[in-house]
Amino acid sequence: MNRYDPLKAPNPQQWAAEDELHRINLVEDYHRRGRIDLPNVKIHAVVHVIVENQIALAEDAPVRTLKRLQEEGLDRHDAIHAIALVLMERLPGILTGDAAHDPDIGDAGKSIYAGLENLSAESWRHSMDDEAD
Repeated sequence: MNRYDPLKAPNPQQWAAEDELHRINLVEDYHRRGRIDLPNVKIHAVVHVIVENQIALAEDAPVRTLKRLQEEGLDRHDAIHAIALVLMERLPGILTGDAAHDPDIGDAGKSIYAGLENLSAESWRHSMDDEAD
């Protein structure tokens, strides 16, 4: 694989065959080529790769959520960002085991998947509007 484009699903077998660092570099390269200004391109790329990995592995909730968000009007890139946001919102509680962050912390997968089920294109757009303020 020589290039990554989040608007097009990578071939799952090719994606899985790539070294993890190469996947991260491909995502970083995409954002640099597009001159997309990011606070931390490395962290952004890592989270993209996590979501793409879940999709390539055909994990039910991320795949279903991606499809639904696209049906609700998000392009594939924004849908990946929305899914990544759910993961990042739950990460502090998952890493610390802090139930104050998330009452379902005993089952990190359950927590993330519940967040994905509640995610909509509208809620993600609203969170982006709030962030811009």
